[in-house]
Amino acid sequence: VNARNQRSELKEPELKPSVSSDPPTKPIMRRRAKSLTYSAEMRKECKSPQVRFVDALGLELEEVKFFRCGENPLIPQHVISRLLMSSELAFGRSLELSLPYLKPCFPDNMAAQPGFLKRLCSQKVSLQQVVCSELGITGTIQVLNLAFEKEVTVHYSFTNWRSYTDTVASWVSSGYHDESDAPETDVFRFRLPVPPFILQPGAVLEFAICYHVQGCNYWDNNDGNNYKLSCHSYKLTVPKECEDSLLHFT
Repeated sequence: VNARNQRSELKEPELKPSVSSDPPTKPIMRRRAKSLTYSAEMRKECKSPQVRFVDALGLELEEVKFFRCGENPLIPQHVISRLLMSSELAFGRSLELSLPYLKPCFPDNMAAQPGFLKRLCSQKVSLQQVVCSELGITGTIQVLNLAFEKEVTVHYSFTNWRSYTDTVASWVSSGYHDESDAPETDVFRFRLPVPPFILQPGAVLEFAICYHVQGCNYWDNNDGNNYKLSCHSYKLTVPKECEDSLLHFT
C-alpha cells in the first residue's frame, strides 16, 4: 500500500519553454488524398487511342471502293505484268517482259526529209528531230531568226486535247545549212516528260509547236494533223541469271 501511495504522490516535472531564436513550430496537418471523380465528360475525352497509317504526304494508305454487278475492277498494268511473271516462273517457262515504248507516227528526223528548208521558210518554224527514250521525249526545233527576242513553246496532250500542257523550249545554237542563200535560223531544244501510267498500248501523245516573235505566232502542227506518237510494246526475254533479282508475287 505504501508503494502505491508513493507512486501516486510522484508528479511529472513541469517543462518550461526554453528561450530560443527559432520561430515556433506549427503542427503539420496531413490530409488524406481523394481520388478524382470519373465524370462522363472525362470518359468521353479518355477514349482509346486510334491508329492511322498515312504516307509521306499525309494521305490515307487504304481506299475502299464498292463495285456494282458487272463492273470489273481496274488493275494497274504493272500488277498484271508481275502476276504473269510469277505464273511463268511457276510453270518453269522463260520469263518475258512486255516493255512499252513510244514510236513517232512521222519521220523522226524531219530535217533529213526533202523540202525541209522550204517548209521552214514558209512556216517560220519547223520540227527538226525527235528522240524517244526511257527518260521521255526530246526534240529540236528550227525557227527563222526574225528578231532577237523570241519564244518557242510546245503544246502537248495525252487526252486528245481534252487537256494539254505547255513546255517552253530553250535556245541551243544557230542553225546552219549547206545552201548559200539559206536564211539565218536558230535551234531550240524541248523535252516532254512521259508519266509511266500513260505508257499503255494504244495511248497517243500529240504535240504542236508555237513560235512567238515580233508579236506574231507561227505554228508547226504537221499540216493540221499534229505530231503524234503512239505507244507500242515489245517482248524482252529475261536471262535465267537475272530472274532472282526481280520482284515476284505468289
